[in-house]
Amino acid sequence: MFGKWQYFLKNYFGFSRRESRGFLLVLPTIMLLYCFPLVYDRMLKRNKTPDYMAYLDQGDHLMATTGMFQGEASEKKLDQDSSQRVFTYVKPKEPGINLVPFPEADSIILQVVPGIGEVLAGRIIKYRESLGGFHQEQQLREVYGITEELADRIVEYFPFSPSIHRPVKINELEANELARHPYIHFGHAKVIVAYRKQHGEYVRAEDLLKIKIFNEEWLGRLKPYLTF
Repeated sequence: MFGKWQYFLKNYFGFSRRESRGFLLVLPTIMLLYCFPLVYDRMLKRNKTPDYMAYLDQGDHLMATTGMFQGEASEKKLDQDSSQRVFTYVKPKEPGINLVPFPEADSIILQVVPGIGEVLAGRIIKYRESLGGFHQEQQLREVYGITEELADRIVEYFPFSPSIHRPVKINELEANELARHPYIHFGHAKVIVAYRKQHGEYVRAEDLLKIKIFNEEWLGRLKPYLTF
């Protein structure tokens, strides 16, 4: 039998006679070392099984008497405490800024409004000055580039109040001076002055309607600026 294994190792693995003999002598030792931990572990489990089962029985007995009920009570109390505890996050209040009335706002501070840059702010101030002041919020929408959304946003930052600081003296100004107002074209101004020289001074705004080219819609926009 030993000779057959030597022959096998020599032909298939190229072992020499001495190498084959050494390998066959070492092989049983290797197998023994490999099997020893398995056998020992199985023996150890077999000896400890009764003690482990007794431990489990004792634990079940304790849970059945007091431990289970105490655990359930603790869990219920914890759930109740958690349901009664309300956690809320309060964001710190950000510091505010001064609310400047719109008539006092200049082209610099108008740029605090989102969507208003240097160009738009300049247009708003220039138009306000050429009008002599705004008398209603809707006039903001007459500025080129100002949408309804932007106009509403401006009023949020700068509370609006009517303020006309330069009225139109309809009975004193000449045509070129009247035409400086955005609501009066130069052609309109020439007609207003010519009618005034021919028929006398205007007493009230409605006198302008005696000039056939003007209507109530045109007069309604200009009327807040007229002074007699």
